[in-house]
Amino acid sequence: MNTGSDESGPVSGTPDAATTEAEANAGQRGPQGQERRGLGSRAPEFVRSRRALHLSWQVGVFVIGLAVVAAGVVMLPLPGPGWVVIFAGMAIWATEFVWAQLVLRWTKRKVTEAAQRALDPRVRRRNIVLTVTGLVIVAALAAIYIWKFGLVLPWKIRNQ
Repeated sequence: MNTGSDESGPVSGTPDAATTEAEANAGQRGPQGQERRGLGSRAPEFVRSRRALHLSWQVGVFVIGLAVVAAGVVMLPLPGPGWVVIFAGMAIWATEFVWAQLVLRWTKRKVTEAAQRALDPRVRRRNIVLTVTGLVIVAALAAIYIWKFGLVLPWKIRNQ
């Protein structure tokens, strides 16, 4: 049930006797120099060492992640933090599945890039100009409404 990746190194299962988890992940550092775990299962060692138990664990993680993602999808049109819940479900899946880990890495990279682009002075100037333009249009429409109908609420307007 666990998909592999093109990266070398242990993906899931038990490490061999000569390789500890710290040695397997040695040399993998994040952008700020902190240790970064490799791809694969993050299930406890005793679960990974037993194939049937590990498969049951993966099924449980998949079902729980699926329920959380489904709840997030339901929250998209309804009130609630839909996208946050969907990404929480993806994070649950990422504890066990390589494909979810890769999707989360890609998403984090894209969000970081978008945040950096938003801080670019030219983009900020463009956003300010668009916001001011929108506010001027809304103010003009409000002024036309007040000029035509006065300060009467729309549901109290009678053939004028």
